[in-house]
Amino acid sequence: MPVFSDHIFVCGNVRSPGHRRGCCDPEGADRLRTELKLLVESRGLTTGVRVNKAGCLDHCEHGPVLVIYPQAIWYGGVTLADLPRIVDETVIGGKILSDLVISDECLCNPDCEHIRSRVEAVAETPGEKAVEP
Repeated sequence: MPVFSDHIFVCGNVRSPGHRRGCCDPEGADRLRTELKLLVESRGLTTGVRVNKAGCLDHCEHGPVLVIYPQAIWYGGVTLADLPRIVDETVIGGKILSDLVISDECLCNPDCEHIRSRVEAVAETPGEKAVEP
């Protein structure tokens, strides 16, 4: 099996609308992964860079989320418009994009400010019911 310089996992988890944790792929269309694969291919990087769909990466409140290994770079709030920067600046250039990175204080922290604010926002929305995991 080839060794990849970058193995990118894109969360493709789908949850029902209004879920208290949010959803990384609300349309279930796998668009981020598909577009990211096309960008990697267009840059001629397919022999060293692998893009895969992942199940829940458990950082839903920061979604959409992707993680790049072996560097362990976690990006949140990723949009289609961010993908060229991720490929060009992070994968090719080795630069971590500070506006997308999920901070160390948030990774695997159940008391992360984003989790608290999302749960509070769902609880305050009239007519919305927080759905359990």
